[in-house]
Amino acid sequence: MLSNVTDELNRFAKYVVSQSRANLTRSKKNASKRLYNSIEYKVKESKNSFQLEFLMEDYGIFQDKGVSGVKKKYNTPYSYKDKMPPVKSLDKWIVKRNLKGVRGKDGKFISRKSLQYMIARSIYNNGIKPSLFFTKPFEKAFKNLDEDLVKAFRLDMEKLLTTTTKDNLKK
Repeated sequence: MLSNVTDELNRFAKYVVSQSRANLTRSKKNASKRLYNSIEYKVKESKNSFQLEFLMEDYGIFQDKGVSGVKKKYNTPYSYKDKMPPVKSLDKWIVKRNLKGVRGKDGKFISRKSLQYMIARSIYNNGIKPSLFFTKPFEKAFKNLDEDLVKAFRLDMEKLLTTTTKDNLKK
């Protein structure tokens, strides 16, 4: 029905998704590619409205907005209070990053389980610094969205009026 408006919303969403993915790669927050691959959008057009929805892995919001630690605070609504991040979730991340433990007092490397715990404790204390990988491209593109949508809507209305006028003249 309003194809120009739908096209404009798709253009806006594609830009936000591509820039968000590029920001993840640029900031080296793309170890497993799970978050990168999960970023997508859906545009739904109904009789009286449009709906644009952005989707990503649940933990993406914490990477974007950050999480305050117990000792280090960030300007974010999220914070660690009494629970550390799950140790198991760090295992694949450690492997992908090819992290090796440091040598202990006896000269042996510490176990991966100990490394997981040390990283989880560090995240608990220091938090996760906000990357704004999604927020920045969204806000940048959103600044021009009003004007672009008005132009697209005007084009759709002109098309509708032209079609309606032609149909009435034929009768």
